[in-house]
Amino acid sequence: MNADFKIVIPARYASSRLPGKPLKIIAGKPMIQHTYERALESQATEVVIATDDQRIVDAAKQFTNDIIMTSPDHTSGTERLAEVLTLKNWNESSIIVNVQGDEPLVLPAHIDLVAAALKQNTRAGMATLATPLNELEEVFDANVVKVVMDYQGYALYFSRAVIPWARDSFISASVEQQTIKSLINDANWYRHIGMYAYRGTALIQYKTLQSCMLEKTESLEQLRVLYNGIGIHVSIVHDQPGHGVDVEADLEKVELLLRKKK
Repeated sequence: MNADFKIVIPARYASSRLPGKPLKIIAGKPMIQHTYERALESQATEVVIATDDQRIVDAAKQFTNDIIMTSPDHTSGTERLAEVLTLKNWNESSIIVNVQGDEPLVLPAHIDLVAAALKQNTRAGMATLATPLNELEEVFDANVVKVVMDYQGYALYFSRAVIPWARDSFISASVEQQTIKSLINDANWYRHIGMYAYRGTALIQYKTLQSCMLEKTESLEQLRVLYNGIGIHVSIVHDQPGHGVDVEADLEKVELLLRKKK
């Protein structure tokens, strides 16, 4: 199903782990340009870079005029998207996909899927993606966010902990490796992929919501949405998302992957 949707690429200069991250050069281009070009390969009707730094504006002007300056006071990408909705005077019924600026290898097919899923699932205010976990280390890694869904694909909860908890299998401190492998093969665990599509109405509502204890405890902003009764639909994908950039070492990894792709 095709969906009429727009893309916003939030790009912050002041990254704590890699300052100036959107402007880091990968294969001869600033990272934000790679992300923008991947976004253009999707079916989006409009792609906008949203930033709070003039240096990013100046760099982005070398390849696009679709740039908008937003407030430096936002605490999340969701808040930045809500401001863009207002500044661009987009309709409240618009579907807007948040493509992170540090995802130069983002898959256009994932962008199209998350937008189409939101259009199709009218009870949802947001849509996102997940993929089965197949590595033991990831299951117990607190940096890998897990998600559980209901029978219609709507998120029940997101957590850095192991959810669902296999009580009978984990009842002893020493769990047999074969037992855990069997659980993995049964696809009991799903890793959340941090790509979101929003309805304009959900973005407007988000601006009025206060941070909740679940969000603060897990450091996961989507829990504010669930806590306030906004449905999040989750589509399952089996192709892994492209390698993102968090630290300096990721730049070289992404460049090598781009060379292989070419």
